[in-house]
Amino acid sequence: MHLAIYIGMLHRAEQTLADSFHTVGAEHAAEADVPQTCLTLAAMSEEHVRLLSPIAARYGEQTAGEDLQEPARLHADGVAEGRTGALGLLRDLQDLYMPAALAQTTWTVVYHPAQALRDQELQKAAEIANDDASRQMAWLNTRLKAAAPRPSSSRRNPTRGIDDHRTP
Repeated sequence: MHLAIYIGMLHRAEQTLADSFHTVGAEHAAEADVPQTCLTLAAMSEEHVRLLSPIAARYGEQTAGEDLQEPARLHADGVAEGRTGALGLLRDLQDLYMPAALAQTTWTVVYHPAQALRDQELQKAAEIANDDASRQMAWLNTRLKAAAPRPSSSRRNPTRGIDDHRTP
């Protein structure tokens, strides 16, 4: 396994995620839970970047080169500029999901060589980051559901495929 490649991917994904959480939190300050939660989740990713520093010093961090053709394609751009309004929040949350999923799956990939190398520091970092990533993903999933558009007053009965105009 090319551990230096995956450490580079993690660094980029976690930094992108932290920056994106900050952007979304600032753009959607009017939402009750979004600014503070985004700050908390950004701090998690910033801590992951900090945890990676001694690991990158030990194994290296490869972000360019001939043998990076495939892993270089594995990245998520994150949210450089937030959108406004309810639909903007929904789209921003979807954009946050991509680097969050990339970071979580990459930490999972890195954990196994950490075990093989008996690198306690890398194992602990991967465990912490994976737990935090699960929290980040859980909030994103919950918030995506809350931000998703609701049908109009006419309800559709999915079991019969007809409009159901009765009151709930």
